[in-house]
Amino acid sequence: MSRSLLSPHITLMLALMLPTLGLAQGLPAAPATNSPLDAARGGFEALADPDRKAVQEALIWTGDYSGMADGSFGRQTFEAIGSFQQRNRQPATGILSSSSRAALLSAAQQAKAAAGFTVLDDPKSGARIGIPTKILPKQEANQSGGSRWQSADGKVTLDTRVAPPDATLQAIFDRNIAIQAPGRVVSYKIIRPDFFVIAGETATGKFYTRYASGASGLRAFSIGYDKALAPSIDRIVVAVANSFVPFPPAVSSGPAIVAQPSPAPAPAAPPTAGPRLLGTGLATGPRQLTTTAPLQGCANLLAGGLKPSRVSGQDAVVMEFATDLKAQPRPLSEGTMTDGADVLILAFTQADGAPRLTVARGTALGERRFSAPLQPGASGAPVLDAAGRLIGLVAPLSGDPRRIAGVVPVASYGIVPVPGATGAGTPPQDKRSTADMVDGLRGALVPILCN
Repeated sequence: MSRSLLSPHITLMLALMLPTLGLAQGLPAAPATNSPLDAARGGFEALADPDRKAVQEALIWTGDYSGMADGSFGRQTFEAIGSFQQRNRQPATGILSSSSRAALLSAAQQAKAAAGFTVLDDPKSGARIGIPTKILPKQEANQSGGSRWQSADGKVTLDTRVAPPDATLQAIFDRNIAIQAPGRVVSYKIIRPDFFVIAGETATGKFYTRYASGASGLRAFSIGYDKALAPSIDRIVVAVANSFVPFPPAVSSGPAIVAQPSPAPAPAAPPTAGPRLLGTGLATGPRQLTTTAPLQGCANLLAGGLKPSRVSGQDAVVMEFATDLKAQPRPLSEGTMTDGADVLILAFTQADGAPRLTVARGTALGERRFSAPLQPGASGAPVLDAAGRLIGLVAPLSGDPRRIAGVVPVASYGIVPVPGATGAGTPPQDKRSTADMVDGLRGALVPILCN
């Protein structure tokens, strides 16, 4: 889960890019078909649907996958299988042999058993939810009409909740957003007719809250945990979110009880017509932006209200303009990647139809890769080290990130070098705050839109 500083908003999915328009303007050609991905897809889809979902659920427990266990195959599943294979010193083909699949399922079962993960119907709230009972052995009722599970040391707490009868989703959403506490940052917020999600962190911890509406009212769960536990608890949060059913169908123990079908959820509001956010551009000159945003398929590009006169390049694409941009290029020192170090990603996201600048935190994974919960629009976003120096730009996102109950989970991304960084600079003597880094670079960032 990310940490946004300005106006955070996290993700709704699946806007696919058309491949070939705009090549006359010098846009790079669409990539060729990814045959390893296609081969892996064929092998995965040959499995029965329960087996496909079981593989994805197992990959969640091994820490390789942070998407929804829905049985559908995409690049995230492909890369998760490859990650599992690499860690087990196998070729990262994305295709599981029967023995590898058995090993994966066995490893996941051991992880679930170690956590004591059990899906149960909470008698207090009425929701169905997965609980890591060995991690959260303490259980009691809470003051929100639900149940509380907590670790022995109190560093992890999971609550179910029932809202008062007169409460509304919007009112509870607004109240949660308005909470003021030292170090509290909302990294993601989304509200829809039948649910909302808010996630973020505090000075010492991380949190995730989801409310859902139904015929029985409003039900929710929330989980908070110490940041130091994130490497092990993050995957638990994904598993819990996958398991959460706020209004499970009634279960009959005899023929006299007939379960009533749940009402259909309210239809989502139609998407707002208007420019579509493609990515983030970094001003590298008064009339020049550098980005990795996927520009193919857009015949009418806009950045800062201007159309580019020329687009060139492959990995780092340079957009040139006939007049000055309303942007302020900044001299940038070249940052360094240290495995396990914190990085910052400054990216535009599309919130309520308008691009807004957000900041996410990630973790360096070694040579030119990092992990973070990125939203659509992060392609081309600058990645900074802890001293505010530029490491590079976020490589093009492969489609829109998959959400778990409305939240983009942590995934692995590549970094593209930026030509023109001034070379390794020395960190400032005084540690810069995140706010200082954002303020220092905000004027150099421009959303790239397809009109």
